[in-house]
Amino acid sequence: MAEPGNHSVIPPRRVGGNMDIRDIAAGTTLYLPVEVDGALLSIGDTHAAQGDGEVCGTAIESAMDVSVTVEVIRDAAPKTPHFSAPGPISRHLDAAGYEVTTGIGPDLMQAAREAVSNMIEHLGRTRNLDPVDAYMLCSVCGDLKISEIVDAPNWVVSFYFPRIVFE
Repeated sequence: MAEPGNHSVIPPRRVGGNMDIRDIAAGTTLYLPVEVDGALLSIGDTHAAQGDGEVCGTAIESAMDVSVTVEVIRDAAPKTPHFSAPGPISRHLDAAGYEVTTGIGPDLMQAAREAVSNMIEHLGRTRNLDPVDAYMLCSVCGDLKISEIVDAPNWVVSFYFPRIVFE
């Protein structure tokens, strides 16, 4: 059961919230744990475009009509959100390849910040972009990925920026 009190929907948590996963899109089946009677489902924060990681909280926000079918499946709740994608998930702006920067270190969050920061710097240097504009562009169309966690103590996080954005 849920902890008592009000809960913000902004940070993601084990029952859903603002997960900002690009691949939860049309045709996806999403399974969520239910902690309260009646489930109290709400849907919002729809995006026309967003990179994986939505690194600065910026996406192309847009109003959408959403059609959903809701079904409560008793005694089958996952521990955390789970989804099934209806087809390929590599449909994201990859026709011209990518520029990729990395962050490497013993802390995944710091490595992620470093990978994004390195891309912002790269876009400023190679495309003459203001850092704020580069940061927002990264959030809209770039993808943050955990690339390697096997070689402790350091992890590799990569940030993929699609070249097609500038063509």
